[in-house]
Amino acid sequence: MNIFDLTIVEKGGLIVWPLLLISFIGTVLFVERILYLHKGQIKAHDFLTGLKNLLQKRRLIEALTVCEETPGPVPNVVKAALLHYDEDESKMRNAIQEAALIEIPNLERRIGSIAAIARIGPLLGLLGTTIGVLKAFQELHDSGAYSHVNIMSIGVGEALISTALGLSIASIAYLAHHFLHGRMRAIIHDMEWAGHDIMQFLLRGLPDDNTENQK
Repeated sequence: MNIFDLTIVEKGGLIVWPLLLISFIGTVLFVERILYLHKGQIKAHDFLTGLKNLLQKRRLIEALTVCEETPGPVPNVVKAALLHYDEDESKMRNAIQEAALIEIPNLERRIGSIAAIARIGPLLGLLGTTIGVLKAFQELHDSGAYSHVNIMSIGVGEALISTALGLSIASIAYLAHHFLHGRMRAIIHDMEWAGHDIMQFLLRGLPDDNTENQK
């Protein structure tokens, strides 16, 4: 039996439509998030390598331009460090942390909604199950002595369809949330690594002007 067949869905009762609605919403949110996170995930090591080459040549403006033209949170965090390259370690670290705190909510946005759909799905399915069973017993009661198994099967079938659909939506939403959360954590890790690496380079690896003049 295909629970996504239109005839089967119609037999699932009124609760099927809220289930289909949250399924549609979850799909839209997942597609939007996966596109956003994909756009924001770059090769942080290669990005920093290119910036360090520019900075060693004292081309700070070009390095800032590269950060502005590269999408994603990692370049924004690195840009915050470059804007404070001539300050002490504590101020630079604070600038990097503030930039990261601005980016993290953007990464987490709507992922919680997908987790909520994973929790709501089984509850709506259970509600549909309860309504279906109650309907089955009501029809069985109304039929009196002329009750037949086919009368009760309609309500039981509605209950089972709601349960199956609710569990299916919850399972898919849970997997989607787990996948998006993993992508988000990978980007946050890149942000932390890039911020620390560029700070160490600016403080200790960047040649000073006297060294450049001696060369």
